Amino acid sequence: MRTSKISQETTRIFNALSPNARAGRTTRSTSRIASFALGYDGSVHVKAEADEDEEEGSHSGTPDIEDGLSNTPARSSRKRKYGSMIESTVKTEHETAWKASPRKIKKETQEEEDDEADAPVGRAKAKPKIPARKRTAASGEIEIEPPSNWAEMYDTIKAMRKRNPTAPVDTMGCEDLFWHSAPPREKRYHTLTALMLSSQTKDTVTAAAMQRLHTELVPQRQPDDDGKTQQSTLTVDNMLACDPKHLDELIGKVGFHNNKTKFIKKVAQILKDEYDGDIPDTIEKLVKLPGVGPKMAYLCMSAAWGIDEGIGVDVHVHRITNLWGWHKTKTPEETRAWLEGWLPRDRWHEINKMLVGLGQTVCLPVGRRCGECDLAGTGLCKAEIRGWKATERRVKKEKTELKIEGDHEVVKKKEEVDQVIKLEEELVGS
Repeated sequence: MRTSKISQETTRIFNALSPNARAGRTTRSTSRIASFALGYDGSVHVKAEADEDEEEGSHSGTPDIEDGLSNTPARSSRKRKYGSMIESTVKTEHETAWKASPRKIKKETQEEEDDEADAPVGRAKAKPKIPARKRTAASGEIEIEPPSNWAEMYDTIKAMRKRNPTAPVDTMGCEDLFWHSAPPREKRYHTLTALMLSSQTKDTVTAAAMQRLHTELVPQRQPDDDGKTQQSTLTVDNMLACDPKHLDELIGKVGFHNNKTKFIKKVAQILKDEYDGDIPDTIEKLVKLPGVGPKMAYLCMSAAWGIDEGIGVDVHVHRITNLWGWHKTKTPEETRAWLEGWLPRDRWHEINKMLVGLGQTVCLPVGRRCGECDLAGTGLCKAEIRGWKATERRVKKEKTELKIEGDHEVVKKKEEVDQVIKLEEELVGS
Protein backbone atom coordinates (compact mmCIF):
# COMPACT_ATOMS: atom_id res chain seq x y z
CA MET A 1 0.00 0.00 0.00
CA ARG A 2 2.86 2.33 0.83
CA THR A 3 4.49 1.57 -2.52
CA SER A 4 1.41 2.39 -4.46
CA LYS A 5 0.98 5.68 -2.65
CA ILE A 6 4.59 6.63 -3.39
CA SER A 7 4.23 5.77 -7.06
CA GLN A 8 1.03 7.69 -7.31
CA GLU A 9 2.61 10.78 -5.79
CA THR A 10 5.61 10.45 -8.10
CA THR A 11 3.35 10.18 -11.08
CA ARG A 12 1.43 13.21 -9.92
CA ILE A 13 4.67 15.21 -9.70
CA PHE A 14 5.77 14.19 -13.20
CA ASN A 15 2.40 15.04 -14.58
CA ALA A 16 2.58 18.43 -12.96
CA LEU A 17 5.99 19.09 -14.53
CA SER A 18 5.05 17.81 -18.03
CA PRO A 19 1.30 17.63 -18.39
CA ASN A 20 -0.32 15.42 -20.98
CA ALA A 21 -1.07 18.20 -23.49
CA ARG A 22 -0.92 16.30 -26.70
CA ALA A 23 -2.44 18.37 -29.42
CA GLY A 24 -4.97 16.67 -31.55
CA ARG A 25 -8.59 15.89 -32.01
CA THR A 26 -10.30 14.59 -28.83
CA THR A 27 -12.67 11.72 -29.43
CA ARG A 28 -14.08 8.87 -27.35
CA SER A 29 -11.66 6.33 -28.83
CA THR A 30 -8.61 8.48 -28.10
CA SER A 31 -9.82 9.09 -24.54
CA ARG A 32 -10.19 5.39 -23.85
CA ILE A 33 -6.76 4.57 -25.29
CA ALA A 34 -5.13 7.37 -23.29
CA SER A 35 -6.60 5.94 -20.07
CA PHE A 36 -4.33 2.92 -20.43
CA ALA A 37 -1.20 5.02 -20.86
CA LEU A 38 1.46 5.10 -18.18
CA GLY A 39 0.98 8.06 -15.86
CA TYR A 40 -2.47 8.94 -17.16
CA ASP A 41 -4.20 11.58 -15.11
CA GLY A 42 -7.83 12.28 -15.88
CA SER A 43 -7.64 15.72 -14.23
CA VAL A 44 -5.55 17.04 -17.10
CA HIS A 45 -7.88 18.54 -19.69
CA VAL A 46 -6.97 18.40 -23.38
CA LYS A 47 -8.14 21.44 -25.33
CA ALA A 48 -10.95 20.76 -27.68
CA GLU A 49 -11.00 21.55 -31.39
CA ALA A 50 -13.00 24.71 -30.97
CA ASP A 51 -10.50 26.14 -28.48
CA GLU A 52 -7.61 25.49 -30.80
CA ASP A 53 -9.43 27.13 -33.68
CA GLU A 54 -10.03 30.21 -31.60
CA GLU A 55 -6.35 30.50 -30.68
CA GLU A 56 -5.27 30.02 -34.26
CA GLY A 57 -7.85 32.46 -35.56
CA SER A 58 -6.74 35.15 -33.14
CA HIS A 59 -3.17 35.15 -34.51
CA SER A 60 -3.71 34.24 -38.17
CA GLY A 61 -4.86 37.73 -39.08
CA THR A 62 -1.52 39.39 -38.16
CA PRO A 63 1.37 37.38 -39.64
CA ASP A 64 4.89 38.18 -38.49
CA ILE A 65 8.22 37.67 -40.18
CA GLU A 66 9.20 35.23 -37.42
CA ASP A 67 6.33 32.92 -38.38
CA GLY A 68 8.41 31.68 -41.28
CA LEU A 69 11.12 30.50 -38.78
CA SER A 70 8.75 28.84 -36.27
CA ASN A 71 8.61 25.11 -35.74
CA THR A 72 6.34 22.97 -37.86
CA PRO A 73 2.94 22.68 -36.18
CA ALA A 74 1.32 19.37 -35.28
CA ARG A 75 0.00 17.11 -38.02
CA SER A 76 -3.61 17.67 -37.19
CA SER A 77 -3.04 21.43 -37.13
CA ARG A 78 -1.32 21.27 -40.52
CA LYS A 79 -4.24 19.41 -42.05
CA ARG A 80 -6.67 21.89 -40.66
CA LYS A 81 -4.71 24.88 -41.91
CA TYR A 82 -4.37 23.32 -45.39
CA GLY A 83 -8.09 22.86 -45.64
CA SER A 84 -8.71 26.34 -44.35
CA MET A 85 -6.34 27.85 -46.96
CA ILE A 86 -8.07 26.10 -49.83
CA GLU A 87 -11.44 27.25 -48.68
CA SER A 88 -10.38 30.87 -48.31
CA THR A 89 -8.65 30.87 -51.71
CA VAL A 90 -11.71 29.59 -53.51
CA LYS A 91 -13.83 32.10 -51.74
CA THR A 92 -11.52 34.97 -52.68
CA GLU A 93 -11.43 34.00 -56.34
CA HIS A 94 -15.20 33.73 -56.41
CA GLU A 95 -15.61 37.13 -54.88
CA THR A 96 -13.06 38.71 -57.24
CA ALA A 97 -14.76 37.27 -60.30
CA TRP A 98 -18.12 38.47 -59.06
CA LYS A 99 -16.84 42.00 -58.43
CA ALA A 100 -14.82 42.30 -61.66
CA SER A 101 -17.82 41.77 -63.92
CA PRO A 102 -19.73 44.98 -63.10
CA ARG A 103 -16.53 47.06 -63.25
CA LYS A 104 -15.82 45.80 -66.77
CA ILE A 105 -19.32 46.52 -67.95
CA LYS A 106 -19.17 49.97 -66.46
CA LYS A 107 -15.88 50.69 -68.24
CA GLU A 108 -17.20 49.57 -71.59
CA THR A 109 -20.29 51.67 -71.11
CA GLN A 110 -18.14 54.67 -70.31
CA GLU A 111 -16.03 54.14 -73.43
CA GLU A 112 -19.13 53.88 -75.58
CA GLU A 113 -20.45 57.10 -74.11
CA ASP A 114 -17.12 58.82 -74.83
CA ASP A 115 -17.14 57.56 -78.42
CA GLU A 116 -20.66 58.84 -78.93
CA ALA A 117 -19.67 62.19 -77.53
CA ASP A 118 -16.59 62.45 -79.77
CA ALA A 119 -18.39 61.31 -82.92
CA PRO A 120 -19.00 64.22 -85.30
CA VAL A 121 -22.57 65.26 -85.80
CA GLY A 122 -24.10 64.74 -89.22
CA ARG A 123 -21.65 62.13 -90.51
CA ALA A 124 -23.32 59.57 -92.70
CA LYS A 125 -22.83 55.87 -92.38
CA ALA A 126 -20.23 54.30 -94.64
CA LYS A 127 -21.85 53.01 -97.81
CA PRO A 128 -20.85 49.78 -99.56
CA LYS A 129 -17.89 50.25 -101.88
CA ILE A 130 -17.93 47.56 -104.54
CA PRO A 131 -15.40 48.09 -107.37
CA ALA A 132 -16.09 47.58 -111.04
CA ARG A 133 -16.24 43.89 -111.91
CA LYS A 134 -16.52 41.73 -114.98
CA ARG A 135 -19.45 39.42 -115.61
CA THR A 136 -20.60 37.21 -118.45
CA ALA A 137 -23.83 38.34 -120.09
CA ALA A 138 -26.54 36.01 -121.39
CA SER A 139 -25.10 36.40 -124.89
CA GLY A 140 -21.75 35.14 -123.70
CA GLU A 141 -20.02 38.52 -123.92
CA ILE A 142 -17.98 39.84 -121.00
CA GLU A 143 -19.41 43.05 -119.57
CA ILE A 144 -18.11 45.34 -116.84
CA GLU A 145 -20.49 46.35 -114.08
CA PRO A 146 -19.88 49.87 -112.75
CA PRO A 147 -18.74 50.40 -109.15
CA SER A 148 -21.33 51.10 -106.50
CA ASN A 149 -22.45 54.71 -105.94
CA TRP A 150 -20.24 55.97 -108.78
CA ALA A 151 -22.91 58.31 -110.20
CA GLU A 152 -23.46 60.02 -106.86
CA MET A 153 -19.72 60.53 -106.38
CA TYR A 154 -19.28 61.78 -109.94
CA ASP A 155 -22.11 64.31 -109.72
CA THR A 156 -20.92 65.54 -106.31
CA ILE A 157 -17.39 66.25 -107.54
CA LYS A 158 -18.65 67.75 -110.79
CA ALA A 159 -20.84 70.20 -108.90
CA MET A 160 -18.00 71.08 -106.52
CA ARG A 161 -15.56 71.72 -109.37
CA LYS A 162 -18.12 73.79 -111.27
CA ARG A 163 -18.79 75.88 -108.17
CA ASN A 164 -15.10 76.62 -107.57
CA PRO A 165 -13.03 76.41 -110.79
CA THR A 166 -9.72 77.57 -109.32
CA ALA A 167 -7.41 74.75 -110.43
CA PRO A 168 -4.59 75.54 -112.88
CA VAL A 169 -6.14 73.19 -115.44
CA ASP A 170 -9.31 75.32 -115.49
CA THR A 171 -7.51 78.28 -117.12
CA MET A 172 -4.21 76.83 -118.34
CA GLY A 173 -5.19 73.41 -119.62
CA CYS A 174 -3.79 72.21 -122.93
CA GLU A 175 -7.14 72.58 -124.69
CA ASP A 176 -7.19 76.31 -123.78
CA LEU A 177 -3.66 77.27 -124.89
CA PHE A 178 -4.38 77.84 -128.58
CA TRP A 179 -4.28 81.31 -130.13
CA HIS A 180 -7.89 82.43 -130.27
CA SER A 181 -7.64 84.44 -133.50
CA ALA A 182 -5.80 81.68 -135.37
CA PRO A 183 -7.50 79.57 -138.07
CA PRO A 184 -8.81 76.09 -137.10
CA ARG A 185 -5.85 74.23 -138.64
CA GLU A 186 -3.35 76.24 -136.59
CA LYS A 187 -5.47 75.85 -133.45
CA ARG A 188 -5.26 72.08 -133.79
CA TYR A 189 -1.49 72.32 -134.14
CA HIS A 190 -1.34 74.52 -131.04
CA THR A 191 -3.27 71.92 -129.05
CA LEU A 192 -0.96 69.12 -130.16
CA THR A 193 2.16 71.15 -129.29
CA ALA A 194 0.77 72.06 -125.87
CA LEU A 195 0.09 68.39 -125.12
CA MET A 196 3.64 67.44 -126.09
CA LEU A 197 5.03 70.12 -123.75
CA SER A 198 2.74 69.17 -120.85
CA SER A 199 4.32 65.79 -120.16
CA GLN A 200 6.02 65.82 -116.72
CA THR A 201 5.38 69.58 -116.51
CA LYS A 202 3.06 71.77 -114.46
CA ASP A 203 0.26 73.58 -116.24
CA THR A 204 1.63 76.98 -115.30
CA VAL A 205 5.02 76.20 -116.85
CA THR A 206 3.40 74.79 -119.97
CA ALA A 207 1.24 77.90 -120.38
CA ALA A 208 4.28 80.19 -120.08
CA ALA A 209 6.21 78.19 -122.68
CA MET A 210 3.25 78.25 -125.08
CA GLN A 211 2.97 82.00 -124.69
CA ARG A 212 6.63 82.39 -125.69
CA LEU A 213 6.09 80.18 -128.73
CA HIS A 214 3.07 82.26 -129.74
CA THR A 215 5.02 85.51 -129.54
CA GLU A 216 8.76 84.80 -129.86
CA LEU A 217 9.17 81.86 -132.22
CA VAL A 218 9.92 84.30 -135.06
CA PRO A 219 12.36 87.07 -134.02
CA GLN A 220 10.57 89.86 -135.91
CA ARG A 221 6.81 89.77 -136.10
CA GLN A 222 4.72 92.18 -138.15
CA PRO A 223 1.18 93.17 -137.14
CA ASP A 224 -1.73 92.85 -139.51
CA ASP A 225 -2.87 95.62 -141.83
CA ASP A 226 -5.19 97.14 -139.25
CA GLY A 227 -2.28 97.48 -136.82
CA LYS A 228 -4.17 95.84 -133.95
CA THR A 229 -4.62 92.13 -134.51
CA GLN A 230 -1.53 90.01 -134.18
CA GLN A 231 -1.31 86.41 -135.22
CA SER A 232 0.54 83.64 -133.44
CA THR A 233 4.03 82.79 -134.59
CA LEU A 234 3.49 79.11 -133.77
CA THR A 235 2.93 77.53 -137.18
CA VAL A 236 4.34 74.46 -138.86
CA ASP A 237 6.37 76.55 -141.32
CA ASN A 238 7.82 78.78 -138.59
CA MET A 239 8.69 75.72 -136.51
CA LEU A 240 10.63 74.23 -139.40
CA ALA A 241 12.48 77.50 -139.95
CA CYS A 242 13.28 77.97 -136.25
CA ASP A 243 16.76 77.17 -135.02
CA PRO A 244 16.76 74.24 -132.55
CA LYS A 245 18.79 76.23 -130.01
CA HIS A 246 16.31 79.08 -130.09
CA LEU A 247 13.43 76.63 -129.68
CA ASP A 248 15.15 75.00 -126.71
CA GLU A 249 15.56 78.41 -125.07
CA LEU A 250 11.85 79.14 -125.43
CA ILE A 251 10.76 75.85 -123.84
CA GLY A 252 13.72 75.47 -121.48
CA LYS A 253 11.54 75.49 -118.34
CA VAL A 254 9.49 72.42 -119.22
CA GLY A 255 10.53 68.93 -118.22
CA PHE A 256 12.83 67.03 -120.62
CA HIS A 257 13.04 70.10 -122.87
CA ASN A 258 15.99 68.70 -124.84
CA ASN A 259 14.04 65.64 -126.00
CA LYS A 260 10.90 67.68 -126.59
CA THR A 261 12.82 70.07 -128.84
CA LYS A 262 13.79 67.17 -131.08
CA PHE A 263 10.29 65.67 -131.05
CA ILE A 264 8.57 68.96 -131.92
CA LYS A 265 10.92 69.55 -134.84
CA LYS A 266 10.37 66.02 -136.19
CA VAL A 267 6.59 66.25 -135.80
CA ALA A 268 6.52 69.54 -137.72
CA GLN A 269 8.37 67.90 -140.60
CA ILE A 270 5.99 64.90 -140.63
CA LEU A 271 2.93 67.15 -140.59
CA LYS A 272 4.34 69.19 -143.49
CA ASP A 273 5.16 66.18 -145.61
CA GLU A 274 2.28 63.79 -144.88
CA TYR A 275 -0.67 65.84 -143.65
CA ASP A 276 -0.34 69.17 -145.48
CA GLY A 277 0.43 71.05 -142.27
CA ASP A 278 -2.55 69.62 -140.36
CA ILE A 279 -2.54 67.03 -137.58
CA PRO A 280 -3.74 63.39 -137.93
CA ASP A 281 -7.41 62.70 -137.26
CA THR A 282 -7.13 59.15 -135.90
CA ILE A 283 -5.63 57.61 -132.78
CA GLU A 284 -3.52 55.19 -134.75
CA LYS A 285 -1.82 57.98 -136.71
CA LEU A 286 -1.37 60.24 -133.71
CA VAL A 287 0.45 57.65 -131.60
CA LYS A 288 2.93 57.15 -134.45
CA LEU A 289 4.20 60.72 -134.04
CA PRO A 290 7.42 61.07 -132.01
CA GLY A 291 6.74 61.95 -128.35
CA VAL A 292 2.97 61.31 -128.54
CA GLY A 293 1.51 58.57 -126.31
CA PRO A 294 -2.00 57.18 -125.87
CA LYS A 295 -3.03 59.78 -123.28
CA MET A 296 -1.98 62.69 -125.52
CA ALA A 297 -3.63 61.08 -128.53
CA TYR A 298 -7.03 60.66 -126.86
CA LEU A 299 -6.93 64.16 -125.38
CA CYS A 300 -5.89 65.63 -128.72
CA MET A 301 -8.70 63.86 -130.56
CA SER A 302 -11.20 65.17 -128.02
CA ALA A 303 -9.91 68.76 -127.81
CA ALA A 304 -8.79 69.34 -131.39
CA TRP A 305 -11.26 67.28 -133.41
CA GLY A 306 -14.14 66.95 -130.93
CA ILE A 307 -14.10 63.14 -131.22
CA ASP A 308 -14.16 61.10 -128.02
CA GLU A 309 -12.60 57.79 -128.98
CA GLY A 310 -11.20 57.14 -125.52
CA ILE A 311 -10.48 58.61 -122.10
CA GLY A 312 -7.29 60.52 -121.45
CA VAL A 313 -5.96 59.05 -118.20
CA ASP A 314 -3.05 60.80 -116.53
CA VAL A 315 -1.57 60.33 -113.05
CA HIS A 316 -4.40 62.24 -111.34
CA VAL A 317 -7.20 60.22 -112.95
CA HIS A 318 -5.34 56.97 -112.29
CA ARG A 319 -4.62 57.84 -108.65
CA ILE A 320 -8.02 59.25 -107.65
CA THR A 321 -10.14 56.51 -109.22
CA ASN A 322 -8.05 53.92 -107.37
CA LEU A 323 -8.45 55.89 -104.12
CA TRP A 324 -12.19 55.85 -104.59
CA GLY A 325 -12.11 52.09 -104.98
CA TRP A 326 -13.55 52.08 -108.50
CA HIS A 327 -10.94 49.52 -109.54
CA LYS A 328 -7.52 48.17 -108.60
CA THR A 329 -5.16 48.97 -111.45
CA LYS A 330 -1.41 49.44 -111.69
CA THR A 331 -0.99 51.58 -114.82
CA PRO A 332 -2.92 54.47 -116.44
CA GLU A 333 -3.57 52.33 -119.52
CA GLU A 334 -5.17 49.65 -117.38
CA THR A 335 -7.29 52.31 -115.71
CA ARG A 336 -8.40 53.63 -119.10
CA ALA A 337 -9.52 50.17 -120.21
CA TRP A 338 -11.63 49.68 -117.07
CA LEU A 339 -13.20 53.16 -117.24
CA GLU A 340 -14.12 52.81 -120.91
CA GLY A 341 -15.82 49.52 -120.06
CA TRP A 342 -18.57 51.08 -117.94
CA LEU A 343 -18.40 54.91 -117.91
CA PRO A 344 -20.99 56.51 -120.25
CA ARG A 345 -19.39 57.95 -123.38
CA ASP A 346 -20.83 61.43 -122.83
CA ARG A 347 -18.56 61.76 -119.78
CA TRP A 348 -15.34 60.66 -121.42
CA HIS A 349 -14.27 64.18 -122.32
CA GLU A 350 -14.98 65.95 -119.04
CA ILE A 351 -13.67 63.36 -116.58
CA ASN A 352 -10.04 64.19 -117.26
CA LYS A 353 -10.33 67.91 -116.55
CA MET A 354 -12.62 67.29 -113.58
CA LEU A 355 -10.30 64.85 -111.80
CA VAL A 356 -7.11 66.69 -112.74
CA GLY A 357 -8.50 69.83 -111.14
CA LEU A 358 -9.55 67.86 -108.06
CA GLY A 359 -6.05 66.40 -107.78
CA GLN A 360 -4.46 69.85 -108.09
CA THR A 361 -6.54 71.56 -105.41
CA VAL A 362 -8.05 69.10 -102.90
CA CYS A 363 -7.07 65.47 -103.44
CA LEU A 364 -3.35 66.19 -103.57
CA PRO A 365 -0.78 63.43 -104.05
CA VAL A 366 0.71 64.31 -100.65
CA GLY A 367 -1.43 65.74 -97.84
CA ARG A 368 -4.97 65.27 -99.09
CA ARG A 369 -7.35 67.99 -97.90
CA CYS A 370 -10.37 65.80 -97.28
CA GLY A 371 -12.02 68.44 -95.09
CA GLU A 372 -12.56 70.66 -98.15
CA CYS A 373 -14.05 67.92 -100.33
CA ASP A 374 -17.82 67.60 -100.74
CA LEU A 375 -17.48 63.83 -100.33
CA ALA A 376 -16.33 64.28 -96.72
CA GLY A 377 -18.84 62.83 -94.28
CA THR A 378 -20.98 61.17 -96.95
CA GLY A 379 -19.49 57.70 -96.49
CA LEU A 380 -18.81 57.48 -100.24
CA CYS A 381 -15.05 57.97 -100.41
CA LYS A 382 -13.06 54.91 -99.48
CA ALA A 383 -9.84 56.87 -98.80
CA GLU A 384 -11.33 59.71 -96.73
CA ILE A 385 -9.11 60.88 -93.87
CA ARG A 386 -11.59 61.77 -91.14
CA GLY A 387 -10.93 64.54 -88.65
CA TRP A 388 -8.81 66.76 -90.89
CA LYS A 389 -9.49 70.38 -91.67
CA ALA A 390 -7.53 73.20 -93.21
CA THR A 391 -6.35 76.06 -91.00
CA GLU A 392 -6.14 79.67 -92.01
CA ARG A 393 -3.33 82.15 -91.60
CA ARG A 394 -2.69 85.74 -92.54
CA VAL A 395 0.20 86.46 -94.89
CA LYS A 396 1.79 89.80 -95.53
CA LYS A 397 2.77 90.68 -99.09
CA GLU A 398 5.07 93.52 -99.93
CA LYS A 399 4.91 95.48 -103.17
CA THR A 400 7.92 97.52 -104.16
CA GLU A 401 7.51 100.37 -106.63
CA LEU A 402 10.35 102.33 -108.16
CA LYS A 403 9.52 105.86 -109.30
CA ILE A 404 11.79 108.56 -110.69
CA GLU A 405 11.01 112.03 -109.38
CA GLY A 406 13.29 114.53 -110.93
CA ASP A 407 16.84 113.28 -110.53
CA HIS A 408 16.07 110.97 -107.63
CA GLU A 409 14.75 107.46 -107.52
CA VAL A 410 12.04 106.92 -104.93
CA VAL A 411 11.30 103.41 -103.66
CA LYS A 412 7.87 102.88 -102.21
CA LYS A 413 6.80 99.78 -100.34
CA LYS A 414 3.24 98.74 -99.70
CA GLU A 415 2.10 95.97 -97.42
CA GLU A 416 -1.02 93.99 -98.17
CA VAL A 417 -2.51 91.47 -95.76
CA ASP A 418 -4.32 88.58 -97.36
CA GLN A 419 -6.08 85.69 -95.70
CA VAL A 420 -5.04 82.44 -97.32
CA ILE A 421 -5.47 78.79 -96.55
CA LYS A 422 -2.42 76.80 -95.58
CA LEU A 423 -1.39 73.86 -97.68
CA GLU A 424 -0.69 71.92 -94.51
CA GLU A 425 -3.50 70.51 -92.42
CA GLU A 426 -3.79 69.59 -88.78
CA LEU A 427 -5.64 66.76 -87.10
CA VAL A 428 -8.55 67.82 -84.93
CA GLY A 429 -8.95 66.22 -81.55
CA SER A 430 -5.55 64.54 -81.51
